[in-house]
Amino acid sequence: MLPETTEVLIVGAGPTGMALSIVLHQAGVDHVLIDRLAEGLQTSRAGVIHAQTLETLEPLGVAQRLSELALKLQNFTIRDRNRALLNLDFSKLPSRHPYLMMLPQNLTEQVFAERIAALGGVIHRVVDAKAVVQDADGARVTVTENGREKLISARYVVGADGMHSLVRRSTGIEFDGAAYDASFVLADVRLDWPVGPTKVSLFFAPAGLVVVAPLPDGSYRVVATVDDAPEKPALADIQALLDSRGPTKKRTRVLDLAWSSRFRVHHRLVRSYRKDRLFLMGDAAHVHSPAGGQGMNTGIIDAVVLGQLLGDVVNGVRPEAELDLYETLRRPAAQEVLELAGTMTEMALTRNSVKRFVRNLGLSVLNLNPFLKRRIALKLSGLSRASLTRLPAPSRQPGPVAQTKPAVEPGLKLVA
Repeated sequence: MLPETTEVLIVGAGPTGMALSIVLHQAGVDHVLIDRLAEGLQTSRAGVIHAQTLETLEPLGVAQRLSELALKLQNFTIRDRNRALLNLDFSKLPSRHPYLMMLPQNLTEQVFAERIAALGGVIHRVVDAKAVVQDADGARVTVTENGREKLISARYVVGADGMHSLVRRSTGIEFDGAAYDASFVLADVRLDWPVGPTKVSLFFAPAGLVVVAPLPDGSYRVVATVDDAPEKPALADIQALLDSRGPTKKRTRVLDLAWSSRFRVHHRLVRSYRKDRLFLMGDAAHVHSPAGGQGMNTGIIDAVVLGQLLGDVVNGVRPEAELDLYETLRRPAAQEVLELAGTMTEMALTRNSVKRFVRNLGLSVLNLNPFLKRRIALKLSGLSRASLTRLPAPSRQPGPVAQTKPAVEPGLKLVA
C-alpha cells in the first residue's frame, strides 16, 4: 500500500532511483520509491559499468551479483575502418575492478530490484507523479495510482525521473544545452564479427560512427549515429551500418536482431542540483552522448552520494546545510562527463576529410604515449573523478536523530 508520509520520496525507479533506495534502506531511512511503469526495462539500454561505479556500489551489496552476470573486458579500441588508431588497456587500472563490465541495463535493474526486496523494500509501480509543491517544512507530491489521485508528504523529494523530469520542472531550474543534429541507433544483435568478443570497438568512418560491444550472452551491442534513422531499425539497417563503417577485410554478418531503437541525444546540464527540499540526479540533472558509456554510471554515483548525505541528515549525523555538498561534488563530475562524451562525439561526427586526417593522426600519435593513454583510461573508467564521490567528515559529531514532521502543514506554495 502506498504510504501517505515519508522522509524521502524518490520519483523514478531506474538504476539511479533504485541505487538511492538501497543506500537509504541501509541507512535505516524511511522512504518511498515510485515509478509510472508497470515493470522495469526489458531492453538492455546502457551496457557498461565502469570501475569507479563498481567501487562505489561495493557497500550496497550488489557488486558481486553484477560480476557473476557480466562479461569483463580489458580492451577498448578506436578504429578508422580496418586501422586501429588508439588501443586502451583497462587491465592496469588502479582499481579492484580493472576492466569494462559489460552488462545490459535490464539485468543491472534486476540485480538492484532483488537487493531492494532483500532489504525489505518495495518498488511502487504504476504510480505516476503529477505535481510537486513544497515549503520550508517539506513537500507534497500528487500521484495517481489505479486511476485515483493521492498525496504523499515527504521531507525531501528526489527526481530520478529522466530527461523530462517533473521534479526538475517543479524546481524551475534551467536545463541548459541542446540536441545533437544526428539521431542514434541502438540495437542488440547476433553477429559473425571478425574483431571477436574480447574488446569494445569504436569505428570512425565518413558515414559516421558505430560502436560494437560484446555482451554476456554472446550478442553484441551496436550504437551508431544516423542522420534520419527509422523508428525501429531492421536487421538490414544494422547490416548496412556495419558494412559502411565497420571492418572491410572480412565482412560482418548480422545473424539476428533481438531489439532495436532510435533516439535523439542531448547534451544538457542543470544549473543547480537542488531547490530547497527537491533534488535532481541522473538524467534529470545531466544528459549527453552515449560515447564512452558514461550516463548510467554517473547517475548511479549521484545516487550513492546523495543517499549517504540524506541518510546522515535524517539520522542526525550532519546538519541539513551539508546537503549542499551533493551539488558541490556531483555537478563538476557531470561537467567533466559532458566534456568527455562531447569531445568523443564531435570527433566521430566530423566528415571533413582534412579534419578526419588530423584526428586520425592525432590519435595515432597519442597511441604511442603510455602516460596519455592511461589518463584517458582513467577518465573513461571514472577513476579520475573519484574525489568527486568522497564526502568529507561531518561538521558535527553524531547526535540524537532529528525530529521531523511526518506530514506537511497547509499553506504550501508552488515552486517557481
